[in-house]
Amino acid sequence: MWRRSEEMPKDVWMSLLLVWITLLSCVSTIPIGGADTEADPGEGQRLLSRAKRGWVWNQMFVLEEFSGPDPILVGRLHTDLDVGGKRIKYVLAGEGAGTIFAINELTGDIHAMKRLDREEKAEYTLTAQVINADTDQPLEPPSEFIIKVQDINDNPPQFIEGPYRASVAEMSAVGTPVTRVTATDADDPVYGNSAKLVYSILEGQPYFSVEPNSATIKIALHGMDREMREEYLVVIQAKDMGGHMGGLSGTTTVTVTLTDINDNPPKFSKNLYEFVIPENLPIGQTGGKVKANDRDIGENARSTYNIIEGDEQGVFEIVTDSQTQEGILRLKKALDFESRRSYTLKVEAANVQSDPGGSAGGPFKDTATVKIVVEDADEPPVFSKPVYTLEVNENAPVNTVIGTVAARDPDSSGSQVRYFIDRHTDLERQFNINVDDGKITLAKPLDRETDMWHNITVTATEVRNHSQISRAVVAIRVMDINDNAPEFATEYEAFLCENGKPGQVIQTVSAVDRDDPIQGHYFEYRLVPEMLNNPNFTIKNNQEQESKA
Repeated sequence: MWRRSEEMPKDVWMSLLLVWITLLSCVSTIPIGGADTEADPGEGQRLLSRAKRGWVWNQMFVLEEFSGPDPILVGRLHTDLDVGGKRIKYVLAGEGAGTIFAINELTGDIHAMKRLDREEKAEYTLTAQVINADTDQPLEPPSEFIIKVQDINDNPPQFIEGPYRASVAEMSAVGTPVTRVTATDADDPVYGNSAKLVYSILEGQPYFSVEPNSATIKIALHGMDREMREEYLVVIQAKDMGGHMGGLSGTTTVTVTLTDINDNPPKFSKNLYEFVIPENLPIGQTGGKVKANDRDIGENARSTYNIIEGDEQGVFEIVTDSQTQEGILRLKKALDFESRRSYTLKVEAANVQSDPGGSAGGPFKDTATVKIVVEDADEPPVFSKPVYTLEVNENAPVNTVIGTVAARDPDSSGSQVRYFIDRHTDLERQFNINVDDGKITLAKPLDRETDMWHNITVTATEVRNHSQISRAVVAIRVMDINDNAPEFATEYEAFLCENGKPGQVIQTVSAVDRDDPIQGHYFEYRLVPEMLNNPNFTIKNNQEQESKA
């Protein structure tokens, strides 16, 4: 994007150009040939100064972008060589000779035949020589000279890297640098002010300003808040000619984004939250959610939640959902409607990251009240013990009361309880239970030597809701009585040699008893009555409860 700030009338330009050409024809007469030869006084009037070889005299100038109806006179070659009546002519060679530049063979006038652009080529190097017009023989060595294309302000400034994007923290102080833009101008930075740039802001006030020379964009308004407006479009102009009238200009856009700082605290959406939680809610499950909103974004909007009052027993906990930034209220301990029916908690939400500079003030936290009503749930009966251990003698008669189990309904309504034996655990139906009072009785005779322990499961069921069932294990130990006679461990057969000696041990026998007395077994061994009068054999008890015969 570029334009001339002011257009000069065409006739004024043509008048200036004609004046320039006239002056140029007077000063651009370049001598060629011998440096030490005296010039003709008439010719000398057309010379700006005397020149010798090695002086910087060999330059001509032509204005760029000139496109008049006739070729433009660049300058005139002149030789002070004494030709002795010979006819001479001027010959031009080098860059653009014959195409861009043409020379009058007789007068040495050099004309530009085409419109020139300094930004394409700033100078041309050529050689001129005087030769014999009749023989084409050179009369002196060729002389080199330069034609320089003189700049005009024909190129506007350009922002090559635009459009730009930049960011700056919200609430930045006035004068804080945001970014810097750069424009370039293809015109000659040395000649005149065609490439001297001055920057100004066209759009973006009063929020931003720009340094005229450095093109640094700065904050110009105090208290720019991202939460009110996040993005601004700034238009910057670069104007050449030092910013004066007639200069060309170019523009670019800069999109400035305000980045977030933690200048807003979390704020609960309401001051009071109310939840109804059933008393049988499992531990670790969610009982409710609270939410504190934060106008900041990203890390600056993250909050943590804490219970600061009302939970001395540690029944609840509150954790942060990292995705939704909600506070999740969960159970840490079981609720009991019968012991406590409501809780009033004070919950706090606080920013994880506070304002590092402290410029936004504080505190970066908020509180809300959470009221929790515990809802009564129909709970199953509760046994007084999870496991019961009972004992009964093995010779106890049928219908003997072995023991009692007890369960109650923990609900406030206090439903009656009925008791049953899970027959999958008492396939022989060895026991019975009173459905009303939980007394367990013997249904069949017991034999400790067959089963020493009986493990049965007793259920307790609410009368008004049969689906509410609890279970308890009842371990019944059968106690031993002495109801079994000793038995020999095996059948014995003894042999004796005819020359046996008195007192010789013929056989050792032992016995077992299926009973299990507390003090252990002690057997007394005797010969059967029909053998008592036999003087040949005797039996003797020993300490190891074996008998030697």
